[in-house]
Amino acid sequence: MGLLRLYKSVFGRIILKPLTMPFVSEFAGKILDSRISAFFIKPFIIINKIDMTDFVYEKWHSFNEFFTRKINPGARIINKSGNVLISPCDGLVSVYDIDENIVMDIKNSSYTVSSLLQNESLAKEYKGGKCIVFRLTPSHYHRYCYIDNGSKGENIHIKGVYHTVQPIAVENMPVYKMNTREYTILNTENFGRVVFMEVGALMVGRICNYHQKYIFSRGEEKGKFEFGGSTIIILLDKNAAVIDKEILNCKEEYPVKMGQKIGLKKA
Repeated sequence: MGLLRLYKSVFGRIILKPLTMPFVSEFAGKILDSRISAFFIKPFIIINKIDMTDFVYEKWHSFNEFFTRKINPGARIINKSGNVLISPCDGLVSVYDIDENIVMDIKNSSYTVSSLLQNESLAKEYKGGKCIVFRLTPSHYHRYCYIDNGSKGENIHIKGVYHTVQPIAVENMPVYKMNTREYTILNTENFGRVVFMEVGALMVGRICNYHQKYIFSRGEEKGKFEFGGSTIIILLDKNAAVIDKEILNCKEEYPVKMGQKIGLKKA
């Protein structure tokens, strides 16, 4: 059954409930950690037309080892200018104004900052700011980095389910406030207090962040997603940054790569 029928029909939604339960993605994760899963690597590269010249070639013993593959030095250039806001990952980006309580209003689904964070007092800090959503498809590079120099607090884990983050799901269900996610506060040198959130998705049983309380540098690897599509959400306060016009004016999701300029520090 295709995603359209799963998310648009009554019968499909009945089937969805068990499919999105955490144990299903956790079980799939164990299979993709096994040696037998290495068989799927070559077909996956071909089907998704992945340019492997960007990546370090290793003898991968499982699909997840391949999926979280390392990138060649120099394949992603990190913009080091302090006044430049960079993308934390490869992905497809959308930008939303945080208007009053609403952070995103996507067709049949709407979100508030407090529903994403489950923290009303923290949510108030981002009124009038920007919400930047980076959607990673299975073919994207699935490691992500810090967007500036600074320090971070503990990671806060919010339990949930594992819907796909494909547009058909996002447009028909409030996926980002239903899915398992994790966030932290980045105290950055140039952009103030930034919420950095990772959202898991169907068949992504693990969000792998490397650090708890930590002092980080711009472009340093923060973590990785294991198999599946997934999403990173960044919340900026109203005085933090001005997003590039080509991104704001794009009628669809705008493709970006890790380290690429996506905006400037607000004067």
